Amino acid sequence: MEGGTPYNPRTVEEVFRDFKGRRAGMIKALTSDVDEFFSQCYPEKENLCLYGFPNEQWEVNLPAEEVPPELPEPALGINFARDGMQSKDWLSLVAVHSDAWLLAVAFYFGARFGFDKVDRRRLFNMINDLPTIYEVVTGAAKKQPKEKSSVSNHSSSKSKSNSKGAKYTKVAHSKEDDDEGLEEEEEDEHGDTLCGACGENYASDEFWIFCDICERWFHGKCVKITPAKAEHIKQYQCPSCCSNKRVRP
Repeated sequence: MEGGTPYNPRTVEEVFRDFKGRRAGMIKALTSDVDEFFSQCYPEKENLCLYGFPNEQWEVNLPAEEVPPELPEPALGINFARDGMQSKDWLSLVAVHSDAWLLAVAFYFGARFGFDKVDRRRLFNMINDLPTIYEVVTGAAKKQPKEKSSVSNHSSSKSKSNSKGAKYTKVAHSKEDDDEGLEEEEEDEHGDTLCGACGENYASDEFWIFCDICERWFHGKCVKITPAKAEHIKQYQCPSCCSNKRVRP
């Protein structure tokens, strides 16, 4: 289904790279590409599955015909419930099943290539350090660090109430300040913030934008918003929130 020569990771590091690639593709389907994903999951079609590939791409397709399949299969029939529930709830449900599938694929490779107890534990710990797809899609990944640090709470509130420019750039401009340590302080304060699309951490040299609806931060590149474009946006809504608003009865 992925085309080309089948890729079979054989070490813990290779399996983890495979996991990250598939995860990135599925996160993309449920966040930045959510409109396209929604349109492909037409309820009148047959049982459809969401696949993530190691090259960070995704695909909605019918399940593999061979029995048993080459890899564990994702949840069947994700399209049937699309119009029967709130879009946000439906995406969350697909995200949960996607997390389960990713773990199944990773540990399938582990079993196939004879990972011992130490390798399996190491693989799980590497996977567990990343937010789940469900946490990224629902925003729970952003909320978790805030519970651990009062500094993060203060920083988040301060960012949301700041001026339009600060709200949309979230990039340190400490060269204009007398305090040379301001950039370093901002990096520390925002270090636990995760992108609502890709789940990666905040970095002070990247452009970020804040969604006024779900209150999550996003890399500009993940939601295809440039700093110049952001200057003309009065209230930003991420792709997931735009989709939720459109399909809500």
